[in-house]
Amino acid sequence: MLKFARWSIALVILLVAGAFYWTLPNLFSAQTVASWPSILPNKQIMLGLDLRGGAHLLLQVERDSLVEPRVKALFSDIRSTMRSERIGYVNLKSSERSVSLSLRDASDRDKAMEALRELTVPIQSGLFGQGAVSEVDLKASGDRITATLTEIGIEERLRSAVDQSRGVLERRINALGTTEPTIQRQGTDRILVQVPGISDQDNERLKKLVNDPAVMTFHLECLEGTLTEALQNRPPPGCEIAETDEPAEPQILITSRSRLSGDDLVDAQPGFDSQSNTPIITFRFNRRGGAVFGQMTQENVNRRFAIKLNDRVITAPVIRSPILGGVGQIEGNFTVESANDLSILLRAGALPAELTIIEERTVGPSLGQDSIAAGKIAAVIGMIGVVVFMVIVYGLFGVFANIALTINIIMVAAVLTALQATLTLPGIAGIVLTIGMAVDANVLIFERIREEVALGRSAINAIEAGFRQALRTILDANITTGIAAVALFALGSGPIRGFAVTLLIGIITTVFTAFVMTRMIVALWVRRTRPKTVPV
Repeated sequence: MLKFARWSIALVILLVAGAFYWTLPNLFSAQTVASWPSILPNKQIMLGLDLRGGAHLLLQVERDSLVEPRVKALFSDIRSTMRSERIGYVNLKSSERSVSLSLRDASDRDKAMEALRELTVPIQSGLFGQGAVSEVDLKASGDRITATLTEIGIEERLRSAVDQSRGVLERRINALGTTEPTIQRQGTDRILVQVPGISDQDNERLKKLVNDPAVMTFHLECLEGTLTEALQNRPPPGCEIAETDEPAEPQILITSRSRLSGDDLVDAQPGFDSQSNTPIITFRFNRRGGAVFGQMTQENVNRRFAIKLNDRVITAPVIRSPILGGVGQIEGNFTVESANDLSILLRAGALPAELTIIEERTVGPSLGQDSIAAGKIAAVIGMIGVVVFMVIVYGLFGVFANIALTINIIMVAAVLTALQATLTLPGIAGIVLTIGMAVDANVLIFERIREEVALGRSAINAIEAGFRQALRTILDANITTGIAAVALFALGSGPIRGFAVTLLIGIITTVFTAFVMTRMIVALWVRRTRPKTVPV
């Protein structure tokens, strides 16, 4: 147990030197590290929201924003089905969660029910077809047929919308270039968003990004009439009046039907117009979208083409020539920042439902600095107490344990830096706990050595037996703690996971420093001094 080959000693020294190397940037400010040459490490431990400050948003998916369009779609589907099947009906109307109609001839009820049966097709099926979720409940009473959205169907659509919204928010926030954002589901209809290190100005930008539905559609100019006629009377069938962002042209008459949407976009990037040098957005469609876009522009040269975002037309250029290849650009009154934000929204996709901010907190950096200072004080007090205790109780071996303990803390910091894991206030608690665990491993070894000495063994034999006999106890204790840490990481969220990460790293480094570093230091001391007694 006390024999170390030269290559193993060199490997341990190299490992410790690497830990010092990775930890070095954390001893300096971010500005100083940024000015270092590229050959030196430049990564620092990422601080969480409670240490660094930042934005905390709790968003709720609005249930009504899912139900209302679904009822409209059900209304349209029923009308189309009844017309295609040539079944006479009257009094087709929709309510909060249902659509109903009356048959002209009650004898058509069975035919109508059979035609509308496809609307009740399950939207989700369980294993082997069990547990199917039907979204629509179809009932008939006399000549009246009613289709109602089921509660379980709405819940399933809500669950799907939360998951989809979380994915969209992740793409949007990650595109901002923020580090270690937390975006996770809470409950059945809420999403938690935490972005560390964000300023007050960027906080407003963040709220706009996470709250923007970003529903983009593409429409042709309506040629069935003029805007003036539509304003005086009403828009022609199949056309609508849309608001624009142009002060000189506040409204425009466009076709209601959109053959293209933002779902057909595969990329959108900010740029500058080569002639006017004003900010623009270039976009690219997928294969289907590119084919439709090329056909639309080919068939409608010299006709205006409106791009509508969230029910407002942001630009309506005239098609001068066919645009083939599925690539185009959006011009408007953009700033550099607004063009960048809009391109982020388009790349990330539209939100499936309306999100409402129900809780908003901004954690200032001063509060984070107070937490860091308190954590440092706790760590320093704990470290000093442990160092003094070990020296008083175990003498020279206590000094050896303190050296290993210092290396242990450096290794924890090095691993956190290398992995770019987020350090939170509970994470600091995990580091402080690691100090106690590291000392506990050394205490087990030293006490075992004392017992071996009391049994009459020689100094070297007692030391070797102490390390060997304590190994199983140390492994058992750390493995059980590691299982708890893994459970915390798997089932916990946010700060709990931060605590679990530092605890897991601390367990690994504790076993290494207690059973490799301390043993190597003691082995080198034994090889040099050949002691007759054990100074424990």
